[in-house]
Amino acid sequence: MPSVTAILFSGGLDSGILLDVLSRRATETAGADEAIVPIYVDCGSAWQPAERAAARRFITLLGSPRIRPLVELTMPTDDLYGNHWSLGAGAVPDAESPDEAVYLPGRNALLAVKSLVWCGLHGIGRLALATLESNPFPDARADFFTAFSQALSIAMAADLEITRPFAGCSKTDVMRQGRPALLHETFSCIDPQPDAAEPARFIHCGRCNKCAERQQAFHAAGIADKTLYPTARGNSRF
Repeated sequence: MPSVTAILFSGGLDSGILLDVLSRRATETAGADEAIVPIYVDCGSAWQPAERAAARRFITLLGSPRIRPLVELTMPTDDLYGNHWSLGAGAVPDAESPDEAVYLPGRNALLAVKSLVWCGLHGIGRLALATLESNPFPDARADFFTAFSQALSIAMAADLEITRPFAGCSKTDVMRQGRPALLHETFSCIDPQPDAAEPARFIHCGRCNKCAERQQAFHAAGIADKTLYPTARGNSRF
C-alpha cells in the first residue's frame, strides 16, 4: 500500500518549508510509494487569490515527483466573520499590530475539518500541519489537535491523525530547514499588491502584520530576504 501524507498547505513560509522537507525526506529515505498530497483550503479571504497562485507556483518550483497535484477545497467564512478585514472590509492589521489582530477564530478547526474529511474519503490517514511552538492561539494547542482528530476518526469511521512536525520548533528553527534559494517564493501577505513589472502577479505589500513577521523571520535566521516588495526593501524594518 502507498504511504501517503496529506499536508495543509497555504504556500506560506511554514507550510512551504514543511512541504519541501517532507518531499525531500520521502525521496531520500522512503520507498517508491511514498507520496505527499498538499491541500489548499480557500475560505474566501481577501488575500487568497494571490496566495493560491503562489502556492501553485511554489509546488511547481519544488518539482518533486513525490508531491501529488494540489487538492483545492473551499470553506467560505463570509457568513461567520461578516464585515471583517479578512474579507476585504476595513483596514488590514499593519506591522505594528499585535498577533491577536490577525487571529481568525476557529480557523484551524475550519481548515482541518474539511481536510480531514477529504483524507478520510480518500483513504489517507495522516494530515500534517505546520503549526509552530510559538503559536499562542487555542486552536493550535496539542490537546485541540488530539481531540479533533479523535472526533473526526469517529465521524469518518477511519483512523485519522493530525501530525505537527514543527510543534517543538521556533520560527528560526523552521527557517533554517528551508532552502534559502526558494524561501522568497513562499507567500505570506494579507494585503497583496499588484507587481508593477508583471501586473497579473501579486507581491507582498511590505506593510502588513504578516509581512513584518516574515521580515523578522528572515532577519532572525540570518537569511537574505529576496521577497519582492513594492519598493525593493523600502518597507522593511531590517
